[in-house]
Amino acid sequence: MTFTTLEDAGKFYRNYAKAAGFSTRVRCTNRKGNEIKNQLITCSREGKWKSKISPTEKTNPTAGLNCSARIYIHTLKDVGAWIISKVVLDHSHPCCPSKAEMLKQHRELSMSIRRTIENNEEAGIRPSKTYQSFVAAAGGHRELNFIEKDVKNYITREVRNVSEQEDAKEFGKYLLRMKEKNPNFFFELQLEEDQSIKLVFWADARSRAAFEYFGDVISFDTTYNTNRYNLVCGSFVGVNHHGQSTLLGCSLMKNEEIESFKWLFQCWSKDSFDRNWNDFLLNFGLADNKWLSESREQAERESDAADFHTLIPCATKSSIEAQFQDAYTHAKFREVQAQFRGKANCITRLKNSALGYSVYDVGEQVSSSIFNKFVVTYDSVAAEVKCECLLFESRGILCRHALSVLSFEQASQVSPRYILERWSKKVKRRHTHIKSSHDEPLMEPRSKRFNQLVFRSQNICKFASESEELTTILHRAYDNVMAEMEALKAKRKGTSLSHEDANLESVNELQSPPRIRTRGRPKNRLGSKLEKQIANGTKKKKTKVLSEVKVMFFKFVAIEFIFLVNRLANV
Repeated sequence: MTFTTLEDAGKFYRNYAKAAGFSTRVRCTNRKGNEIKNQLITCSREGKWKSKISPTEKTNPTAGLNCSARIYIHTLKDVGAWIISKVVLDHSHPCCPSKAEMLKQHRELSMSIRRTIENNEEAGIRPSKTYQSFVAAAGGHRELNFIEKDVKNYITREVRNVSEQEDAKEFGKYLLRMKEKNPNFFFELQLEEDQSIKLVFWADARSRAAFEYFGDVISFDTTYNTNRYNLVCGSFVGVNHHGQSTLLGCSLMKNEEIESFKWLFQCWSKDSFDRNWNDFLLNFGLADNKWLSESREQAERESDAADFHTLIPCATKSSIEAQFQDAYTHAKFREVQAQFRGKANCITRLKNSALGYSVYDVGEQVSSSIFNKFVVTYDSVAAEVKCECLLFESRGILCRHALSVLSFEQASQVSPRYILERWSKKVKRRHTHIKSSHDEPLMEPRSKRFNQLVFRSQNICKFASESEELTTILHRAYDNVMAEMEALKAKRKGTSLSHEDANLESVNELQSPPRIRTRGRPKNRLGSKLEKQIANGTKKKKTKVLSEVKVMFFKFVAIEFIFLVNRLANV
């Protein structure tokens, strides 16, 4: 058999091995300079490994059984083709085609599977759940050509491949990338003498803008601890106009000593923290920027949309409630409504009044026999109401006792001082037009191209799946496109790349040369024996009765040949 490339010959033998029920490995490759001259591919159970540990102490499974099944591939001079010059089909062990898909060589994670694993890992989905989703989508374990261990190994080796020694460097690179994306991203570090991280503070542009509106009350929380380096994670948190927590800044501290807190708080509200903010907004045109997806940010975005498109009905006929309904966000209006409903449990009595200034006793029934009493004052001239429960002073919402007095006074509106802009849904807050700083996955160019192709092909597949005829048309188109791409790929092999023709896409196609063994050749150099056998290849060989495995091999060759003939006929 002849092949255009060495890779094609190796792929053919791997396909045969999967059909026959075993796996292969490249045993040795002989080169002359940088050119490969021949290659030996054997059954993976070739050879026999002996453990240095006595079997009485520890017994490990071994695959080596001195299997002699192999093929020998070498190049034809002046032709540029490859041939299989020697085939040994007999195995020293039974082969099971039905179990071949469980062998490591025949298990494979496709590009689509790998991207899904990466996305699920970023979203915090456990590997076992990710694998179960693949099983459900495929219709069973047998329909997958990989196992759960492959998913876990891919996450460990490819997704979480940053070593502990590189963590600090990667964290520093992350901060720099955020600064490059958004110049108003702020961070500051303090290092120990050995250059290890002692203190870090950072805040993105959106958090800094949100501070302008929600910086009246700030909570600093250090109850979180990182488990690997024992660093204390601190967060500056405010409350937005929906009553939701909003992140205003983050920190990492090696300890919770006084000096650490002094350094951290000096970073917060620092002069450079808000320098050139307006120029930044103008230069980068952030007014029209969309947000990226983040849990707290997305929650605020969804609440803003609900406030704009929907309306919560008033629970009473009060014009004051309608006043709050028009001005406040849904979350805060619900709190106001709770006070209007609670007003039904209040009994208001005028205690004394002079020159428009009145004092009321408000009794609130909290159970069948218990009443709580509150003193409420009302200034009709200044339109000011004040209750000793101090709900408005603490939470910015008029209490049911004050609302009861306003109802008693037959007030139709409340003073604007009680309609706080902080809870308003009509104020255009500029932080909502600024996206948070997010680090995009560092995908290789091939992954980016794959994502683009998958996105564009979804609509085509959806349309074609409506009928069998449309599906047939799409399959035919796929076959034609695949043949064209394979022809182009074969044509490009071995071509040179000059500096005039080089571009980013062509450079991204470059591959590293094959890895070579650097610790010498194997003790038993099988290549020498094969070379002698090839030199005597002209001698007649005794005919042997073909075993079942041999019959399977030649059947496989025939199938490949028929497939090739049919394909050429279609072209």
